[in-house]
Amino acid sequence: MRTKEELPECPVATAVSLIGGKWKLLILRNLKVRPWRFNELQRSIDGISQKVLTNSLRQMIDDGLAYRHDYQEQPPRVEYGLTELGKEMLPIVNALADFGNYYKSVIEHN
Repeated sequence: MRTKEELPECPVATAVSLIGGKWKLLILRNLKVRPWRFNELQRSIDGISQKVLTNSLRQMIDDGLAYRHDYQEQPPRVEYGLTELGKEMLPIVNALADFGNYYKSVIEHN
């Protein structure tokens, strides 16, 4: 996890630094439902590359938002999920989804 000194002073900027960009939000959207394996997560997020998904998951793990569980099996089985801290961000994801639906309904009626 980052130290307090490494984070922006503004709380909004802090939250944006943790989930900034479209990929982390889409990863959070999926992980809110259940733990996912890497390949199924990549297939479910249209346009994300393996490198970007790997880097995003590593950053989310480093920031304490996600975890990686290696089952130590052959063939390898690894799952990614949300930590309790990561689950605290779900109201933000849900609010964005609500606004997206609202916006679509507004432009549909114009």
